[in-house]
Amino acid sequence: MEEINIDKNYLLLKKWWESIDLTNYEKSNLNKDIISFNQQLFRLKEKQLKIGIYGKSGVGKSSILNLLLNKNEFKTDIINGSTKNIEGKEWSFKHKILKTIELIDSPGFDFCDIKDPKNIFSQINSLELVLFTITGDINRNEMSQINSFIQNGKKVIILLNKIDTWNGHDLKNILQNIRLKLPQNINIPIILNSKNNIKNQITDLIHKDGVSLLTVNSLQLADKLFLKIKEQRLKRRQREAQSIIGKFATIKASGVALNPLIFIDIAGGFALDTALVSELSKVYGLNLKGESARKIIKKISINNIFLGATQIGINTSFNLLRKIFLATAPFTNGLSLLPYGPVAIVQAAISVRATKIVGKLAAKEIFRKSKECLLDPSHIIKKIIMKEPDIFEYTKIYLSNKNLDNNFSIFLP
Repeated sequence: MEEINIDKNYLLLKKWWESIDLTNYEKSNLNKDIISFNQQLFRLKEKQLKIGIYGKSGVGKSSILNLLLNKNEFKTDIINGSTKNIEGKEWSFKHKILKTIELIDSPGFDFCDIKDPKNIFSQINSLELVLFTITGDINRNEMSQINSFIQNGKKVIILLNKIDTWNGHDLKNILQNIRLKLPQNINIPIILNSKNNIKNQITDLIHKDGVSLLTVNSLQLADKLFLKIKEQRLKRRQREAQSIIGKFATIKASGVALNPLIFIDIAGGFALDTALVSELSKVYGLNLKGESARKIIKKISINNIFLGATQIGINTSFNLLRKIFLATAPFTNGLSLLPYGPVAIVQAAISVRATKIVGKLAAKEIFRKSKECLLDPSHIIKKIIMKEPDIFEYTKIYLSNKNLDNNFSIFLP
């Protein structure tokens, strides 16, 4: 059953990726992210799990990996900081579905002689499972690193190493303090390095959740790439939408200022708003027809009192004033026409403001509708969570932190 699911999710992600038509600019600007995702997609297809160890210098990370491998593959030294670069070794691990498991060693995050710490953290952050190693109570820097992994949806296990330096009472207090500092809404296992304790518990977890962790990590990387593509496109569309809104505001303002007839003014304004919504929908990839565009105008007008009042009430009042000025002109020798120009200018300014409000609200509504038409990787993640809620606590945190609407609202016109 698990094998069917992992193959099914691979095909879903492959189809999703093939459906995205990237521009040359997007390919160039997102080159690293695209390479990272394609590597992950290949690992999902080949069922290759990556487990990495992380922590400060001198906590015994390399020694723990050697313990798992049952041989000295990773360099160890009595001097802290013997590991200066990312290193990986394959773990001979028999699993009914996973074909290979790679163990990744990394320099201590507090090690000063790291040439490219961002790159190292990026590689660590692509892991399915993070073995966070400590030798005592967690300090502020360690907690910050752990929270960073959790917020990115990573499964974290705390490995408490070198426990022989503590007596039983002190060890009990340390464990109690660690649990109090860890997030309470998520289960983070704490494993003591005693005899075969670490190896047994990690192998049990891989047998139980290894396939799920690989699948979810692949979906998360797809989702992160999706967000970056979406952000870039929204920035470009923001400029296009602002240009369109400006053009329609100018046209409407000119018509309002010159037209003395109320019913033509209101009808013309509504027609222009409909055309504006239709143009904006093309920018955001929906291509709404006239009736659908009118429904959006009606919805945002009803939901926005200021907009409705501006478009109808205030506009009508100013048009009545202008009509009175024109009607009384013969009796005042034209003096009543003096306020006509300023009133028309004020009405045009209000019309520009109203058009911009229509454009912004319409763009927001169109963007909301356009999201429903997209194959968003997070939708697949949510479906998996519903089926297996206990396994995906970390992914739920990732999704709650993501919050698409808040992230993208700044890129709307």
